Amino acid sequence: MCTKCTKGKYYMTTAIAYTSGKPHIGNTYEIVLADSIARFKRQEGYDVYFQTGTDEHGQKIQIKAEEAGITPKEYVDKVAGQVKEIWDLMNSSYDSFVRTTDKDHEEQVAKIFKRLYDQGDIYKSAYEGLYCTPCESFWTESQLVDGKCPDCGGEVQPAREEAYFFKMSKYADRLIEHINTHPEFIQPVSRKNEMMNNFLLPGLQDLCVSRTSFSWGIPVDFDPGHVVYVWLDALSNYITKIGYDAAGNSSELFKKNWPAELHLIGKDIIRFHTIYWPIFLMALDLPLPKQIFGHPWLLQGEGKMSKSKGNVLYADEMTEIFGVDAVRYFLLHEMPFENDGVISWELVTERRNSDLANTLGNLVNRTISMSNKYFEGVVTNENVAEDVDEELKRVVTGAAAKVTAKMNELRVADALTEIFNLFKRCNKYIDETTPWILAKEEASKPRLATVLYNLVESITIGASLLKSFMPETSEKILSQLNAFEVPFEELGSFGHYGSGTKVTSQPEILFERMKPEDVLAKVEELYPETQESAPEPEEAGIDLEAKPEIEYDDFMKMQFQVGEIIACEAVAKSKKLLCSQVRIGSQVKQIVSGIRKYYAPEEMVGKKVMVLVNLKPAKLAGVLSEGMLLCAENEKGELALVVPEKNMPSGAEIC
Repeated sequence: MCTKCTKGKYYMTTAIAYTSGKPHIGNTYEIVLADSIARFKRQEGYDVYFQTGTDEHGQKIQIKAEEAGITPKEYVDKVAGQVKEIWDLMNSSYDSFVRTTDKDHEEQVAKIFKRLYDQGDIYKSAYEGLYCTPCESFWTESQLVDGKCPDCGGEVQPAREEAYFFKMSKYADRLIEHINTHPEFIQPVSRKNEMMNNFLLPGLQDLCVSRTSFSWGIPVDFDPGHVVYVWLDALSNYITKIGYDAAGNSSELFKKNWPAELHLIGKDIIRFHTIYWPIFLMALDLPLPKQIFGHPWLLQGEGKMSKSKGNVLYADEMTEIFGVDAVRYFLLHEMPFENDGVISWELVTERRNSDLANTLGNLVNRTISMSNKYFEGVVTNENVAEDVDEELKRVVTGAAAKVTAKMNELRVADALTEIFNLFKRCNKYIDETTPWILAKEEASKPRLATVLYNLVESITIGASLLKSFMPETSEKILSQLNAFEVPFEELGSFGHYGSGTKVTSQPEILFERMKPEDVLAKVEELYPETQESAPEPEEAGIDLEAKPEIEYDDFMKMQFQVGEIIACEAVAKSKKLLCSQVRIGSQVKQIVSGIRKYYAPEEMVGKKVMVLVNLKPAKLAGVLSEGMLLCAENEKGELALVVPEKNMPSGAEIC
């Protein structure tokens, strides 16, 4: 029990990371965002319980384990270890790291499944459709392209797989009513509108909650051969790992913490958390979480400085170059509230230099250095005030309220901006009071002492506010000032720093400026360029059967432009498809392409490609595609992207 917590409990979770591979920086963004919220809530006085972890079952993991020649458990043990290492590296202050292969979780999921079956919410039927064997996917007639698999273009055959289904429609009206009467339930509002208009209002189909085509999952104990399908398994961790028991013997931890105040998740899994999960909870007769926040994606940009293939960024590599708090700052400050953000080596370098080295680091170093130079490090408040002091104090003492208001809306980037506005005001105060001129006259020394006291006090308050976002930096600043963290409830007042306290005589540079070329050199050490291969021998040309001629006007209907791929990932339900986010001028289009055999997702990021922009949107493997990437195909059927010969800006017309 937290004896200092006066504002009640605050249970929050992240989505649990899927253990198909090492988490990249986009995955890491979520844990850093969640950690800043958890730390700030603790600072405010809440009794926080912060849970994260890993999702470890499923067909994809079984396949990867088979390919690696190890058991699925051995595979997930390795990846879960990587996830935890990176979460710890980023100073994540979680209270519980869960794994869905934990025995207590598996036992409770089996009990939940049985309870839902016994009460009639789950029933046994079959999944029927047209089956593509290479892709291991079912399709409906309307999803086929020219009668073939929309994924690989192969033949499909009628097939049937026995499965259990959950009656989603039974609870749909109740969920719609809850969403309408609880506007804070799904945030941002755009996510709520998407769920209502695209899924709930058109009507829900029953959900498949078991599979028989793979074995790596939690067994349905009363029907051997079935395993619990992903979402009923994974989502249940939010209750099982705090002690929920489907038989009614839940723990005190569960009784204290449920319902959760916040589920923090990526926008790509908002549907599962705002539709499936609430309906499961309704069926279990449990209250719903108070808020589900679907954060935007962090997209990976090529960055002008990078000549290497270092486009897929990992937190451990970025922190090795920039430091943990610099990476935390970028992730938290540069991500918009609702729209996707972009990260690159160049952008982090620029932000580290401008905000951390110049604004913050220079302020702390100058203040400590002047205190040592003019008063041997002793900071004394002589109370020789001038009007300019009041403006500084107004900004400093008002910062906590502004930061709190932003954090209450989960606008973490804006909260950080308010803290750095405080530091910027301190730098302006130095320019206004000109301590170096005051130091020239003995009679001005009391005023100089007051100015330096005001600066040290202001920085102390700013560092106390910074604690939730950059914990190591906050601690370093307070240590150099020989100051204590200001209690949260006292951040709105001025004068906490003890007059007569001595700052360190050897100030540490918080953030050295980094030259872009030095960063480039370090990146190239991480990602050495492969040697250019010898040119291939010239091949004979390919003759194609001529298609009917078209009119010039027909050709002019097609709009071709240069696009830059800023993010790319494999389509989960497909072995053939990649889903790319392509920047074309000021807009970003999502384009699905059947080139996974020839390009890894990390190879795609940063490429300039040729795009058919005005192709009518269509769904491939259930994923919306808003255009087409142009490729060339050789006589073996191998594909290669068509790219501009020279560097052209995204959006440039191809004519």
